[in-house]
Amino acid sequence: MKKYCFALDLNDDKERIAEYELIHQRIWPEIEKSMFDAGILQMEIFRAGDRMFMIMEVNEDFSFEKKVTADLENPVVQKWEAYMWTFQKALPFAQKDEKWVLMNKIFDLKESTGL
Repeated sequence: MKKYCFALDLNDDKERIAEYELIHQRIWPEIEKSMFDAGILQMEIFRAGDRMFMIMEVNEDFSFEKKVTADLENPVVQKWEAYMWTFQKALPFAQKDEKWVLMNKIFDLKESTGL
C-alpha cells in the first residue's frame, strides 16, 4: 500500500465551506465507485480554515495516469469535479489547471526512530 498527501484551498466563504463539508458526508456513489475502481483504498480530507489536506492510500496497481484517463472518460466524475471546483481554489503556487497539489513527505517518526 502506498500513501499520497495533497493540499488544496477552499474559497473563503463560511457558508460554502459548510456546504462543501455537508456534501462530503455522503459523496455521490459513482464517485466512490470511480475511486475504488482506480485502486484507492482509503481517502481522508482534513481542513484548517480554508486549507484542506487529503490523505489517499492506494493499492499496488494504482496509477495517476490511469485515474486521470478514467476520470476524463467519465461524465459523472467530470460533473462532480466541475461542481467541486465552485468551492475550491488553487494554491498560489499550483501549476496551471492543477487542483490538489501533491505534497512531499519531509518527516516520518518510524523512519526517524527506527521503529
